Amino acid sequence: MTSPAPAFTVFHAEARSILSPTSGFLAEAGFSHSLTPARNCTFACTYCYVPTMRVQAGLKPEDWRRWGQFTTFKSNAADLLARELRPAQRIYCSPLVDPYQPAEASARLMPPILAALAERPPSVFVLQTRGPLIVRDLDLLKALAGRTRVRVSFSLTTNRDEVRRFFEPHCASLAARLEAIRALRAAGIPVFAALAPLLPCDPEELAAIALRETSGHVIADPLHVRASKPRGATTRPEAFAIARRRDFAHWLEPDFQNACLDRIRAAVEAAGRRFAAGTKGFSWLSQID
Repeated sequence: MTSPAPAFTVFHAEARSILSPTSGFLAEAGFSHSLTPARNCTFACTYCYVPTMRVQAGLKPEDWRRWGQFTTFKSNAADLLARELRPAQRIYCSPLVDPYQPAEASARLMPPILAALAERPPSVFVLQTRGPLIVRDLDLLKALAGRTRVRVSFSLTTNRDEVRRFFEPHCASLAARLEAIRALRAAGIPVFAALAPLLPCDPEELAAIALRETSGHVIADPLHVRASKPRGATTRPEAFAIARRRDFAHWLEPDFQNACLDRIRAAVEAAGRRFAAGTKGFSWLSQID
């Protein structure tokens, strides 16, 4: 079961633009633009790299100081999209918040965004989420998929529910995520399993779940650590503290992370499927063919 959601406040504010030209990771993965519907995410994951980016992520001090306690939706997002969309764009939604974060249940910002996308479809539109709330918009996603390439990258972080409760207590259980994946696939929406960030798990079992529940390539990304990523976004201190307290500190060591990725790769490739981590894996989401 999912833990009760924390108390959070929802704000609305107009933005000056909604599509951002990509750089770094997303640009290397082949995306031309990103779409972030809100600032601050009410999933409040302990490891989330976004608050470590601070002003580079367009955050205000209150965002990184009170990460997950509130969110600010871009109330004019759909109107801005209607003006900014172009046919050749490859759009990733979202690098900074989950588009189906808990506050979206009442804010309902995504339906008009999806409708605007269907009116002026880009070349590729990718939704990155861990939120089963996405099935609420199944009809809109089907309509959009009839006009462009829609892909959902669904985050499966661990097969161990106690680990989920430690690191992402306000996110849905694995069972709820798999139910959402099945609904998306039944509606004809392509779904990729994103083992990202890779939390403490049973690597072969998590790989088996990804293989069973999806039909495409499998993507992964370990928790960001300074030993292997000296600059830019990194895992929040809160996750390091949990890892030390729960004897998971080795999951933040690059050699151990690489060994786990190798175990998942072996399981996926033994099944005749493709596996990649980092930008190579996420580049599969942006491809035209």
